[in-house]
Amino acid sequence: MSRIIHFLILPSLLGQAQVPMVPGAELQLVAADYKFTEGPAVDEKGDVYFTDQPNDRILKWTAADNKVETFLQPAGRSNGLYVDREGKLIACADEMGQLLRIDPATKERVVLLDRYDGKLFNGPNDVWVDPAGGMYFTDPFYKRDYWKGREMPEQEKQRLYHLPKDAKVPVVVDDSLVQPNGIIGSPDGKWLYVADIGDQKTYQYEIAADGSLVKRRIFCEMGSDGMTLDGEGNLYLTGKGVTVFDRGGRKLGTVEVPEGWTANVTFGGVRMKTLFITAMDSIYTLEMAVRGCR
Repeated sequence: MSRIIHFLILPSLLGQAQVPMVPGAELQLVAADYKFTEGPAVDEKGDVYFTDQPNDRILKWTAADNKVETFLQPAGRSNGLYVDREGKLIACADEMGQLLRIDPATKERVVLLDRYDGKLFNGPNDVWVDPAGGMYFTDPFYKRDYWKGREMPEQEKQRLYHLPKDAKVPVVVDDSLVQPNGIIGSPDGKWLYVADIGDQKTYQYEIAADGSLVKRRIFCEMGSDGMTLDGEGNLYLTGKGVTVFDRGGRKLGTVEVPEGWTANVTFGGVRMKTLFITAMDSIYTLEMAVRGCR
């Protein structure tokens, strides 16, 4: 299933800079066969894994033929995903509050984490793997109807965590957020962006040599469900369409998506210039003039 969607780019009012899409490019609906799509993550080939959480499955979009197939079902109610430097799929699987590593070849799953300080996580939501192999992940609380006998969170706060490479215990790197959600880091490992969707803010942190976060600042006054970066340092936030900010936090414009909610976004495709968008029951693509970041 694929059709072209005519849509609007709403430019920033602060000058002439605009969303860096290919001139004349149009949003394409790839498929609309899901309940709620989330968590897109790109591999080294430009193929994208994404989740359909209500149906408890991970799917894979193949860039070369624009086809989608089920990769794993059941999938621990996976939400946010990321492909690490070894090609393994890291999944925030909130059925049991776990952070999983999945081998794409064998589909073998390894539980990396499921609790902090002896208590279950709220529900790991989104994850980014740094160049050294450490993982930063958000842990907001969203009550799920598939949880059995779990009405209240065991954790006192909704936190941002760091799991250093080969470590068994995560480190709390920010516990002052209202409801952290989307997360992405720069390819050089210097900067981390985290959306506090509960407070409608997105923060930028500097990543210190030991993995701790310093010099937090408000990047923009907008929360986000998911996010990605392009090679120019532009940040893409989601919610009502996809809103793009330059590296200084200036709004470039918004890609309107004809769905009630746009959950997440990443770059994929054989040239890494295809914006891959998950929105409600659908997935869309848009050709861009810039390369994305892994």
